[in-house]
Amino acid sequence: MAGTLYTYPDNFRACKVLIAAQYSGAEIKVVSEPPEFVLGQTNKTTQFLDNFPLGKVPAFITADGNGIYESNAIAYYVANAQLRGTNDLDTAHVLQYVNMADNEILPSACTWTFPTLGIMQYNKANTDQAQAHLKNVFAVLDRVLATKTFLVGERVTLADITCVCDLLLLYKQVLEPSLRQPYPNVTRWFLTCINQPQFKTVLGEVTLCTKMATFDAKTYAELFPKKQKDKKEKASSTPKKEEKKALPPAAVVEEAPKERKDPYADLPPSTFDLDAFKRSYSNEKDTKVAVAHFWENFEKEGWSIWKCKYADDLSTYKVFMCSNLVSGMLQRLEKLRKTSFASILIVGKDNDASIEGIWVLRGQKPFYEVNNDWNVDAPSYDFTKLNPDSAEDKAIVDKYFLWEGDFGGRDVPDGKVFK
Repeated sequence: MAGTLYTYPDNFRACKVLIAAQYSGAEIKVVSEPPEFVLGQTNKTTQFLDNFPLGKVPAFITADGNGIYESNAIAYYVANAQLRGTNDLDTAHVLQYVNMADNEILPSACTWTFPTLGIMQYNKANTDQAQAHLKNVFAVLDRVLATKTFLVGERVTLADITCVCDLLLLYKQVLEPSLRQPYPNVTRWFLTCINQPQFKTVLGEVTLCTKMATFDAKTYAELFPKKQKDKKEKASSTPKKEEKKALPPAAVVEEAPKERKDPYADLPPSTFDLDAFKRSYSNEKDTKVAVAHFWENFEKEGWSIWKCKYADDLSTYKVFMCSNLVSGMLQRLEKLRKTSFASILIVGKDNDASIEGIWVLRGQKPFYEVNNDWNVDAPSYDFTKLNPDSAEDKAIVDKYFLWEGDFGGRDVPDGKVFK
């Protein structure tokens, strides 16, 4: 068994393939460094896409020129019979844990660890949910491994290789000793695996986390400089308020209970009942009825419609990660809920998705110009005001409200409605 593996350095998905090859003796040439491979360039070329139409890595070319993509499929191809399962039942159990790793472990592991590496914005609610889910998964694995050295049979299989690789960032970044303590069997198994010569050749020395890592804001700012730049530009274009002078303690106490003024309080009354539209959108079985209600009652003097699109690079983001970005933004805009409605869609697929949608807002300004507290995520988006009298713009609104229509031939795997 021989072939060429295209990937980028330190890709944990590629580690599965390389560890499997260590056990099977498959000869693999790794192409991961410039100029032979540059992520975002090489995998976008016509030659690459002819073999791997999704443009994803790791990607594998067999010795006779056949292309294979998806890391689990490549690992299966380069593995031997022992790794795949030596009988039908063992093979089924191997596949069971391979799927469990990618469906139950990996999404939550990414949600928790990616912010600590600065490659994803931190969101407390999503992180808490990921941690709770992983506790259940660890509890299951700990019971399984209470009487077993490896997950399937008496020797290492693809089940162990896949689960270890998908757990790797957790053990390196966030699973401090107190968090490992309830699951001694899982940690014992993990250490047994990573100390096998075949694992060590690929992974090197793995140091377990001693203190849980937190959000790496510095790296995040370096990876996504546009956000910081735009924040500075918007801040510089807004007249600076006169700094408050220090107040004596009594004055501070007296001032503290005052609430901020509603930024929309001075707008004239509007005939458009946003809550009535939201109820229609939520309750009507046919969403087209709600959309018709919207256009029949929308009042353009008191409200405005904006198309938004995420402007930063999402080429390394999975669909669920894009959804997490939207969820985080909407949570931070909770106080905007009474005066706005939004339908934000994830369009495309893993590593080739966009975040785009429609906002209906009180007044004629985007929300980030009305209240600076609502400007946390706005620099990452481009906002375009739509004309409610334009048939073309109305069709755009309908498309995002209904989650159907022409999205450039791409699917809509997920989305969020803010109502």
